[in-house]
Amino acid sequence: MTPIHFTFSSMFMLGLAGLAFHRTHLLSALLCLEGMMLSLFIALSLWTLQLNTTSFSASPMLLLAFSACEASAGLALLVATARTHGTDRLQSLNLLQC
Repeated sequence: MTPIHFTFSSMFMLGLAGLAFHRTHLLSALLCLEGMMLSLFIALSLWTLQLNTTSFSASPMLLLAFSACEASAGLALLVATARTHGTDRLQSLNLLQC
């Protein structure tokens, strides 16, 4: 495994570990998801540069568009949760009450 692959793998794993272990606030979970998407975007961009082909050149932009949609939906959920429950703590949310 090259150092670049190790770096992006560890970036993704740190985001996943942050999402799994630091689930106190919704904003911290969303930031961990964004970190994971950013590591995937950079890795996919470097992968298309290493292949020297144009067939995968649209893949990073597609991932970036999905990441922007995910971020906007997450922030909309954060605002809706803060308005209805008064807090963004994940322990105060109950899926059975929605």
